[in-house]
Amino acid sequence: MSPWPDPRTPSPGRLTRDLPPPPGVTPTPGGADVAVYAGHADAVAVSLFEPGDTAGESERVVPLRERAHGWWFGEVPGMGPGQRYNLRVDGPWDPERGHLHNPAKLLLDPYAGAVEGSVAWGREIYGHVVDDAWSGDLEVRSPLDSRGHVPRGVVVDHAFDWGADAPPGRSRSESVVYEAHVRNQTMRHPGVPESLRGTYAGLAHPASVEHLLSLGVTAVELLPVQAFTHEPHLVRRGLSNHWGYNTLGFLAPHAPYAAATDPQGVVDEVKGMVKLLHEAGLEVILDVVYNHTCEQGRTGATLSWRGLDQRAYYRLDDRGRDIDVTGCGNTLDLRHPVVCRMVLDSLRHWVQEYHVDGFRFDLAVALGRGRSDDFDPDHPFLVALRTDPVLSRVTLVAEPWDLGIHGWRTGQFPPPFQEWNDRFRDGTRRFWVGEARAQSQGHPGHDARDLATRLTGSHDLFGARDRGPTASVNFVTAHDGFTLADLVSYDHKHNEANGEDNRDGSDGNGSWNHGAEGPTDDPAVLAARTRALRALLGTLLLSSGVPMINAGDELGRTQGGNNNPYCQDNEISWVDWDLAPWQEDLLATTRRLLALRRELPVLRQRTWLLGRDVDGDGTPDIGWFGADGTPMGERWHDARSRVLQMALAAPAPCEPGALLVLNGSSDAAEVTLPAPPAGARHRLRWDSAHDRPQVDAGSTEDVAAPARVTVAPGTLRLYATA
Repeated sequence: MSPWPDPRTPSPGRLTRDLPPPPGVTPTPGGADVAVYAGHADAVAVSLFEPGDTAGESERVVPLRERAHGWWFGEVPGMGPGQRYNLRVDGPWDPERGHLHNPAKLLLDPYAGAVEGSVAWGREIYGHVVDDAWSGDLEVRSPLDSRGHVPRGVVVDHAFDWGADAPPGRSRSESVVYEAHVRNQTMRHPGVPESLRGTYAGLAHPASVEHLLSLGVTAVELLPVQAFTHEPHLVRRGLSNHWGYNTLGFLAPHAPYAAATDPQGVVDEVKGMVKLLHEAGLEVILDVVYNHTCEQGRTGATLSWRGLDQRAYYRLDDRGRDIDVTGCGNTLDLRHPVVCRMVLDSLRHWVQEYHVDGFRFDLAVALGRGRSDDFDPDHPFLVALRTDPVLSRVTLVAEPWDLGIHGWRTGQFPPPFQEWNDRFRDGTRRFWVGEARAQSQGHPGHDARDLATRLTGSHDLFGARDRGPTASVNFVTAHDGFTLADLVSYDHKHNEANGEDNRDGSDGNGSWNHGAEGPTDDPAVLAARTRALRALLGTLLLSSGVPMINAGDELGRTQGGNNNPYCQDNEISWVDWDLAPWQEDLLATTRRLLALRRELPVLRQRTWLLGRDVDGDGTPDIGWFGADGTPMGERWHDARSRVLQMALAAPAPCEPGALLVLNGSSDAAEVTLPAPPAGARHRLRWDSAHDRPQVDAGSTEDVAAPARVTVAPGTLRLYATA
């Protein structure tokens, strides 16, 4: 017997609407219109619950009587802010054709504005919660009434006092991104009240904001804050999906990150965080996961989309099995107009209701795979983003790969997309870490051509379609992989705490422990590590493009060699603000580099430098020189040539140029600085050989007799030329 009234009973009134109302819940004078897409269903109903009713005893079922184009809709009397609700869907049960309708299963509305409660994991097969020993027939629909196992949607009021809030409006050329986790950033911050640590409110607390402003970043990119849940295998091991790449609700904020305990308070707290960060001049970018959901593969959970219309929402083969290009069990099918609309509606929701400034798209290639499953830069979803009057004006950043065939697509996204530049990451690591290690073992390493390309914005990747250097989001480390300090402290990953016998996480880290694995008291090893840290930071923050700092790298944060702490909500992941002297020095170095980046416009190029005489005075916009101060010439192809000088011409008559001198060899190098333009002088502004930035002493190099300077091994220098 069905647990809810038969919604196929004809409505007593005349149906007058040809088109459904907006998806989700729309307030009306007497309640709310509810619209849900379930294109293959026979019936859909809304289940209403009283606050605090975790057992579902107060359930009131309201069938949705109207239907158009696969949408089910109707008015639900008395449904307003604070209402807890779920959906029930009846229809065919045919797993081979991709149909998993089960009227006994409560489902979450994909458009829920807030989510309350968590998933009660046992083992769940097609909505049937069982124990680990269960081995039943996957083809049988469970009659289980699962009211206690699925989170509920909550209707919220989006009215909020934004005051004079406005986007900071940073230009790309001045942007510096700080990738952070809401919880990690303040869980151990002594200046944040204990009750606010690890929360949205804690991130926006003055003590937290002061660090960001003193550092000199312009945007905070937050790991996923859309509602998510934890995979069963993690829960059974006493762990959690700490990073949040396991989305449960695309329009709802993740409630456990809030200091507030009620759904409306969670929504308001997120908005308050954005407002306070904007007041400080900081943009807010969200890392969003639209490539897959938390429902995992075919034998995974049925929490929302699978029970509504699996064939519409997911990429399936002709036997109803998931086509997985994400490594997470499923792939959302943005070829379907309803799914594409859901993602676009979600993005606009976060811009219009939460005032966020942009998005970083996780595994973005999966979002642009077309009818043949190949990546299409003109996929309808990507075209929609580029033409939408709201979304085309915010920051759009692609992670330009997924795990499917031909999944690496760096440089192939259309403008105005920016992209994470993994070639910058790999080339910078190779020059300062991998090749330094090779030299220590008697090998010459490689030539400097690739690093030169990365320093100038990666024209080989982003030179087409009029994109410019700022299409490249440069990074050396990110949340996924070693921290910067671990990159120079470990030869191997140490992920034992994850409970997967150290099999998870990448084995190709391009790292070097400099002679000792992990913590050491050896002063020579420690000095070599911190020298490498400064060179890596200098390359990142002085290159053309948009730099991204992994939160805590400016402090020398370690994860103990764990390069995949996605399940570690503890001291492994939390930023430690108790700094040793060398960490204070590294923080000062980062601040100095970002101050120089702000001070010298020549370091923030918007157009390509191609060695042209743009001013007609014979000075090229960029010049490349070897250790003797003459053009590189054939030395570009010489693996023994580890000294590189990059001279940048002044971008305007009243602004200085710059000279970057890199010594990637294991020995000190005698370097002749190239002669500056007539009447100009080189002034040393930063030298990575120093543990702590030196105050400018006004030192210059004589232009009449080009100066010879000694550059320490594994270091770089920045000169201003004016």
